[in-house]
Amino acid sequence: MKNFFYNISSGNPKTLVMPCVASFLEGICKIVPAALVFDVFNTVYLSFANPGIPLNTGRLWRTWAMLIGWMIVQYLTSGFAYSKTFTAAYDASANGRTALAEHLRKLSLGFLGSRDPGDLTTMMLSDYASVETTISHYVPQLVSATAFPIIIFIALIFINWQMAAAMFVALPFSLIIVWLSNGLQLRLGKSHVKAKVDSASRLQEYLLGMREIKSHNLSGQRFQRLQEAFARLMRESIRIEGLIGPVMMVAIALMRSGLTLMVYAGTFLLMGGQLTLPVFLAFLLLGTRVFDPMTMVLVNYAEIRYSVLSAERIMEIRHERPLPGKDDAPAGNHIEFQNVTFAYENTNVLKNVSFSISPKSITALVGPSGSGKSTITRLMARFWDVQGGRILIDGRDIKDMDPEKLLSRVSMVFQDVYLFKDTIGNNIRVGKMNASQEEIQWAAKKACCHNFIMKLPQGYDTPVGEGGCTLSGGEKQRLSIARALLKDAPIVLLDEATASLDPENEIQVQRAINALVSNKTVVIIAHRLKTIKGADKIIVLENGKVVEQGVHEELLAKEGLYQHLWSLQQQSSGWSMKAS
Repeated sequence: MKNFFYNISSGNPKTLVMPCVASFLEGICKIVPAALVFDVFNTVYLSFANPGIPLNTGRLWRTWAMLIGWMIVQYLTSGFAYSKTFTAAYDASANGRTALAEHLRKLSLGFLGSRDPGDLTTMMLSDYASVETTISHYVPQLVSATAFPIIIFIALIFINWQMAAAMFVALPFSLIIVWLSNGLQLRLGKSHVKAKVDSASRLQEYLLGMREIKSHNLSGQRFQRLQEAFARLMRESIRIEGLIGPVMMVAIALMRSGLTLMVYAGTFLLMGGQLTLPVFLAFLLLGTRVFDPMTMVLVNYAEIRYSVLSAERIMEIRHERPLPGKDDAPAGNHIEFQNVTFAYENTNVLKNVSFSISPKSITALVGPSGSGKSTITRLMARFWDVQGGRILIDGRDIKDMDPEKLLSRVSMVFQDVYLFKDTIGNNIRVGKMNASQEEIQWAAKKACCHNFIMKLPQGYDTPVGEGGCTLSGGEKQRLSIARALLKDAPIVLLDEATASLDPENEIQVQRAINALVSNKTVVIIAHRLKTIKGADKIIVLENGKVVEQGVHEELLAKEGLYQHLWSLQQQSSGWSMKAS
């Protein structure tokens, strides 16, 4: 139970105290009217049972006045309970989502890459929605349904232990049935979560790959993976409802059979003169009050168990340790790889890679696809930690540095640019969140994108679509360079920023890059070797190893891999397409 409250509250069970207290008070308030009605009936009964005693009308009026007044108290208490429970639920959901997003930001890309994107999306939306409902409804109901039977059972024992025993005799057997069903609910819940995550992943894949789906005529009935995922989710949903529902109904029927047993026992005792009619009525009134919240809990028990799975999935991510390191990043920019080894899961990418990069120099990484070029730049930014060897900046291991402080000294411009669904200005401001409008415009001008921005309907306030879908590739690339210019970090990583651009955009982006790399330590991944002829150092990689290092002329003279790649590109530059 302790783990349940810990997980469901995202590790902060204190937030559940007030909702549970408020719900308990609301339950107590609902019992008081039943006691007042019982007092009215008892007053009338005493008058009829004892003809010599006149009807106490004054007591009746006072009781009715108390009943009306208590209705006001109950209304206010219900409003207080509603406010506390739902406020706590919404706060837990909103703050929990924000905390999870912040935690995900601090995890390595290796961890994020190992998770299905649909899994994280489902967790952020669906799982937190389930937790929110549990905090607002199920947890207060569970606390009330647990506390009330104990309190009322103890009170009723002092009134008539036979009636109390008859009322609760079936409850243990009902709880045993619920307990025995936990294993089944766990298996069905996990299968349903897996089907839900898979369907979310397939839907995300379908939407993101719409261009390819249309171009290859895979849409509609022919896109079987999406159909199969939804069909499986439907089957799992029917299974969890169809198998768990009847079990809970049996448990509820068995539990409420205590009311029937109590009526039989009360009738027997009443006929034997061992029980008075007012006491019998009191048991009837309290019986319905006791079993109603317990029935509601059993009706929602499967949902509670399902929400436990959601909470555990969330806490599993929350318990993932972020990249370690607390030291500040050094002021210098001398970068050194010492026998670095790195693998994605079981696939080796880098094998004992060693080289150094001088401050304020331009270093190019070249080599065939899959040789490890992009991995090197991402390891410099510490998106992952290496499995072997060390990466040093000014002689200090980056594993000892705070990842965020390290990233504050690194600007990255990659081939695939992502823009947020926001204004042009705010997308540039990502490089420096407190930047003024003048600073944004300065960066845009240096990145050669001010002119096309001013031609947009709202200038810098023009919104862009998700991922920047309303802009061309060259425009997005220049905006990403404007971000980097605004950040003004001393280390710049470029991953073939001009590879997929047309000649006109390539010229504009090259001008922007020249402005960006001025007086910086630059590492550039190049596929077009002619663009890095003037680099201070060229590092040639093959199969995750450094096979050559030097400047352009030296590498050509060695007649190794670099010279081979250069020759191939020189030959391909004269290639043209001809009709047969």
